[in-house]
Amino acid sequence: MSDVVLYSKPGCCLCDDAKQSLQKAGSVFREVDITRDEGLMNEFGMVIPIVEVNGLAVFEAGMNPEDLPDLVNEALASG
Repeated sequence: MSDVVLYSKPGCCLCDDAKQSLQKAGSVFREVDITRDEGLMNEFGMVIPIVEVNGLAVFEAGMNPEDLPDLVNEALASG
């Protein structure tokens, strides 16, 4: 089974945009709040949102959230 993960944190408007884009496209994903894990906070810090598909980052802060569903679908199709 493919694993799509949105790394985010509360109060992050870019994270909210990415989440809405995934939801609008009907993508199945799980959301991980990085503030609940010190290791993730150290790894990602302010560079969120990050979306990974099967452990590979396909989207990060600064990218257009409208492109996110296509990026996820391409990653799912390739692997």
